[in-house]
Amino acid sequence: MKLVHKNIEKDGGGSVVLIPEESEDMWHAYNLISEGDNVRASTIRKVQTESATGSSTSNRVRTVLKIAVENIDFDTQACVLRLKGRNVEENQYVKMGAYHTLDLEQNRKFTLFKPEWDSVAIERVEMACDPTQVNADVAAVIMQEGLAHICLITASMTLVRMKIDQAIPRKRKGNVKQHEKGLQRFFESVMQGLLRHVNFDVVKCVLIASPGFIRDEFFQYMLAEAVKADSKVLLENKSKFLLVHSSSGFKHSLKEVLMDQSVIAKMSETKAMGEVRALETFYTTLQTEPAKAFYGLKHVQEANRAQAIETLLISDVLFRCNDVNERKLYVALVDSVRESGGDVKIFSSMHVSGEQLGQLTGVAAILRFPLPDLEDEDDLSDDENGMDTDEKNS
Repeated sequence: MKLVHKNIEKDGGGSVVLIPEESEDMWHAYNLISEGDNVRASTIRKVQTESATGSSTSNRVRTVLKIAVENIDFDTQACVLRLKGRNVEENQYVKMGAYHTLDLEQNRKFTLFKPEWDSVAIERVEMACDPTQVNADVAAVIMQEGLAHICLITASMTLVRMKIDQAIPRKRKGNVKQHEKGLQRFFESVMQGLLRHVNFDVVKCVLIASPGFIRDEFFQYMLAEAVKADSKVLLENKSKFLLVHSSSGFKHSLKEVLMDQSVIAKMSETKAMGEVRALETFYTTLQTEPAKAFYGLKHVQEANRAQAIETLLISDVLFRCNDVNERKLYVALVDSVRESGGDVKIFSSMHVSGEQLGQLTGVAAILRFPLPDLEDEDDLSDDENGMDTDEKNS
């Protein structure tokens, strides 16, 4: 993301001018823009004009509109952000208060106005505009016989670029030719998908995961075909492939793959891996020292009041809530944990680790020291709004 201009006042209001340069920047924009914000961007509007004779014609004109955002839709496949709202700035083509949908796209400048830039929003801008941030440097093929998912893993997202689903004839006694032919056709489709969707100039590691020996058979097939076709791309990047076990060829198996020790060692430099490690530490602590690991807003807030939080794990989906006061509550939690010397990991809901955290209410904490009294309060409500009553075990 390119930061063109930044103007944030002392009272917290202000604007930034940004240019999304990569697909992941659209994800950052999605997390930055909230309902109630104003966005100015170039757009195309259909305009009707009436001539002196009374005939009307319609033309599509490019103009710059500023809208008050009422609805946000993120198309992950096209990487387009659609913002719907009313026009709030004088324009020769669009009346004040008229509805319009702005499409934010890569390499197209937009200005974001917020009544209040909180610490999480400012941090998101800094992170998005940091040129040292690692992007899609990990690819993964999760496969089983006849099924494969080709994924790109960025710091913020797990993108399924291709799904391959082919029927493979079963092995029959005395005749395995049909099975082998079907398997080879499947391997060929996976290999072509890899070549089409993985940029080996950027990707540092390609994970191939499967149950059984499918991954080994595919890897041997791919190398043999690469030698036959003299495919320099595959042969020169042979060392980037890492073969690991998974329980299936479905996307959800990626979470167990990312927790494999060999994968952790290979991916140790990426931000995404830092989140995976933090989540693994949380689960381990929950099993071995349950008084030092808690999830749910009420438990985590209680731990924070005791300044006990060493690492806060929180999902970015909580900062996209429509309720301003609710967002402020989570922002205050993040700021408080940092002030008391804790580490904060904001998980992307589009990353496999973020999906797992979402199943744990979206907020969890690893503590510096045990809080057995808090552990006894297992009936504390985890609902995101309530902070009034504590239901304790009898």
